[in-house]
Amino acid sequence: MSQSPVKITAHLTAHPGKAEELRTLLLSMAPHCRAEPGNLRWDVWRDTALSERYVLDELYRDSEAAEAHRQTPHYQDYLARIPALADRSALILEAVALA
Repeated sequence: MSQSPVKITAHLTAHPGKAEELRTLLLSMAPHCRAEPGNLRWDVWRDTALSERYVLDELYRDSEAAEAHRQTPHYQDYLARIPALADRSALILEAVALA
């Protein structure tokens, strides 16, 4: 597995009437994700043009840390709950040129 950082950007658009529940779920995830040993960044953003759209901006030390994140109970709970709350797409990015 790679030793370079792994960035994950997830876009979530709440289903009608579910924006507040989605926000609550995402904010509850933050302390758990940030406490993971390989996590370098885990931020929640909201789209100023569409308030029910959120973006997760995640950065992990390497692919092993990203995989460890996907195995955590809090991530598994998130995955189980997200389909009822939002449409989700995620990009898993590898470093090409970093400053």
